[in-house]
Amino acid sequence: MSEAQEVHHHSDDVLQHLKEVQSLLARHKLVEEVVHRQDMPKHDLVETLVHKQHLSELAGRLDKLHSADVAYILESLPLEERLIVWDLVKAERDGEILLEVSDAVRESLIETMDQAELVAAAEQLDADELADLAPDLPRQVIEDVYSGMDAEEREQLRAAMSYPEDSVGALMDFDMVTVREDVTLEVVLRYLRRFDQLPDNTDQILVVDRKERLRGVLPIHRLLVSDPEVEVSEIMLTEHLTLEPGDSADDAVNAFERYDLVSAPVVDSHHRLMGRLTVAAVLDFVREQSEAELLSQAGLKEEEDIFAPVLDSVKNRWRWLAINLVTAFIASRVIGAFEHSIERLVALAALMPIVAGIGGNSGNQTITMIVRAIATGQVNAENGRRLFRKEIGVSMINGVVWGGLLGIIAWVLYGDWRLGAVMTSAMTLNLLLAAFMGVAIPWMMLRLGRDPALGSSVLITACTDSGGFFIFLGLATLILL
Repeated sequence: MSEAQEVHHHSDDVLQHLKEVQSLLARHKLVEEVVHRQDMPKHDLVETLVHKQHLSELAGRLDKLHSADVAYILESLPLEERLIVWDLVKAERDGEILLEVSDAVRESLIETMDQAELVAAAEQLDADELADLAPDLPRQVIEDVYSGMDAEEREQLRAAMSYPEDSVGALMDFDMVTVREDVTLEVVLRYLRRFDQLPDNTDQILVVDRKERLRGVLPIHRLLVSDPEVEVSEIMLTEHLTLEPGDSADDAVNAFERYDLVSAPVVDSHHRLMGRLTVAAVLDFVREQSEAELLSQAGLKEEEDIFAPVLDSVKNRWRWLAINLVTAFIASRVIGAFEHSIERLVALAALMPIVAGIGGNSGNQTITMIVRAIATGQVNAENGRRLFRKEIGVSMINGVVWGGLLGIIAWVLYGDWRLGAVMTSAMTLNLLLAAFMGVAIPWMMLRLGRDPALGSSVLITACTDSGGFFIFLGLATLILL
């Protein structure tokens, strides 16, 4: 089975699990309603037994699922059913499931838990995992968990929480295997056999000296195929990628992609080993960044629970809707300024949405490319002008080609070559406007210290709509009337 087929098969499994849970919940609700309406001896006892029977079956089904699958199910259920399922999850799994669910759903689950439950859930997590969960937990819970840690764990937690969310330090993992360089591979193998299991994504063993300074890395495949009597220093790699906790997570993502890394050591300024960054953490970061970028383009400030209360969803969406209302009003005023022209030539009303629509699509293409290039570090002040000229050139060619085609169609439909010329000119000019704004909006956001993707689709659509209407109707008024 290919990798793509395996992913598809897994997705089908998760959806099947969700359907089974939804079916059990529906059956549970239906049977409870029927039993509740019945008049029978020992009614309360029967109702309690039926209630426990269905919930026991559901709990057994949940116990067999991976924490990530349980998280997906929780995200896919309305709040009332979500809380029923959450209560059935074993307490020892609470921490890892809270890590897997989205921020919005996590808030709804934490609100239902008392302090003792939250402390118990947090104590199940490693320091780096707890640092991810800490912003959503009450302060008193963090203090209680912190007081129960040993000195090493406290230092790890303090270190993980001291770095910005988009830095390597916030993503690094403290669970790793280290050895000295002056031991033989046989000693290393005996040491590894003492583990119940190796830390996730262990593709290399980190070699350190007595002061915990990183000396090199020992890839697992070299360990397995080399002579057991050889010392680590003879086969370890001294030329390898290292990261520092203050490095940008985006730079680390690019390095993992470029060099096909599974893990990379993280060192401080004195080259002392602090932790490691794994591909699992990198993928989680990429997924979260991609989701945040998609939300930002639509003007949403945060991920939204699809089953959130109405007022919560309204608060998340109103800001850019208000901006969109203002831009739509401006576009309507532009049309209103040429009302007399539209009255005299009705064809303008049929054609002007085409100009605005194509311009908006082209602008969104440009802005998507620019935002992605900024995120990957491919665009800077030195090559910004060259990129701008390139986008202008692309828009000019597209404007002439597609504008010319639409101009010919307009000429054929309405029998006026001048209308076709207006259509071609307006399309070309609006695509040039879309290219200019598609480059300018992300750069402006970046200069202001904001996310370049923030509200980009709203702003570019506003510019191309108002600009497209003005250009098309203005040219039509000058040339045709």
